[in-house]
Amino acid sequence: MTSALRRYPVLIALCIAALFMIVPFLIVTLNAFKSPAEYSQNGPLSLPDGLYLDGLKDFWERVDYTQKLVNSLLISGGVAVFAVILSILNAYAIGIGRIKGRTWVLAFFVLANMLPQEALVYPIYYLSKEAGLYDTRLSVIIVFTVIQAAFGTYLLSSVLGQFPREIIEAARIDGANKWQILWRIVVPVSRPTIGVLLVFFFIWTWNEFLLPLVMLISNDNQTVSVALGVLQGQRLMDATMTNAAALLGVLPALVFFLVFQRTLTRGIAVGAVK
Repeated sequence: MTSALRRYPVLIALCIAALFMIVPFLIVTLNAFKSPAEYSQNGPLSLPDGLYLDGLKDFWERVDYTQKLVNSLLISGGVAVFAVILSILNAYAIGIGRIKGRTWVLAFFVLANMLPQEALVYPIYYLSKEAGLYDTRLSVIIVFTVIQAAFGTYLLSSVLGQFPREIIEAARIDGANKWQILWRIVVPVSRPTIGVLLVFFFIWTWNEFLLPLVMLISNDNQTVSVALGVLQGQRLMDATMTNAAALLGVLPALVFFLVFQRTLTRGIAVGAVK
């Protein structure tokens, strides 16, 4: 046992970290299928006697979960796609185009990514009011596209800064213009990194709470995370319904992560090899 600890410390640490991540999810899942009486009698760590679906059903109907799910998917998916495209365009100009003041431009993007959202709430609220976009899903998509693209630009600029110049020069000799070099050469080669950004942007946007809470006040425009917070603040829910709400809140993002797990793993592995 001691020799195994010494030989595989990183693997053991990863297993422990995975255990701490999986156990809370399993507990939430178990309690989501318990009745309130069963939860009170046997506690949160007991196995359910059967599938109690009233908690999931009541929460689904109470918050109109179908509409909230559509809103979250549209916002998160839109942000992921548009932020990746904006990051590619910015990084292409900075990393390959070698614009003047490249270091200062990257420093600006890093600084923008470090700003707390609390400092952005009032300016974004005021601008959206003036532009007539307040309480629309488009306003949230625009805001988070810019926020996520700041990180994406910084990451892709570092990747494209190491892009082989010989390939680009050969494409120029063959008559390719800047757009053709970008979409036919740079993007296909950088696809693993772009895939990682797409997954991260979707999950990060899905979990956002503060800005959607401020920007989306209508019930028809709210996201899943906002609906969870607002409902728990307004109405009393039993423990099983709370766990059902948590399960429905995290399950779509988990499914998205599992579907694109190979993309994420491939992108990380390619980055490690480079």
